[in-house]
Amino acid sequence: MASEKTVDAYIDGIGDDRGAIVAALRHIIRTAAPGARETIKWAQPVYESGGPFAYIKAFGKSVNLGFWRGSEIRDPSGLLTGDGDRMRHVTLVSLDEVRPDLFADWVRQAVALNAAKGDPTKGR
Repeated sequence: MASEKTVDAYIDGIGDDRGAIVAALRHIIRTAAPGARETIKWAQPVYESGGPFAYIKAFGKSVNLGFWRGSEIRDPSGLLTGDGDRMRHVTLVSLDEVRPDLFADWVRQAVALNAAKGDPTKGR
């Protein structure tokens, strides 16, 4: 998967249920942030608007949806995890765990944070 150049190829290269999870997350992000740029960076789908705001990463038995400014995202569900000073993610092992409305809200918050604060890879 690491050498793939498109998100379609990334999804096709997974070859199991994780591909359906990635496809569902991709749809949520593209719907909630239609102006965002979608690329493969760091061997994973990355979404950018004023800098990177979200990524999707397939692992051996799970998929992470992560956010560069995740520690600043309102998450009353408590699903976002991580112990760094900024990034947070949710780990999914089945398609049933995808929560379109909640995840779309996170995406919109992440885009708004980048709009307000700038590219998270260039400082705070």
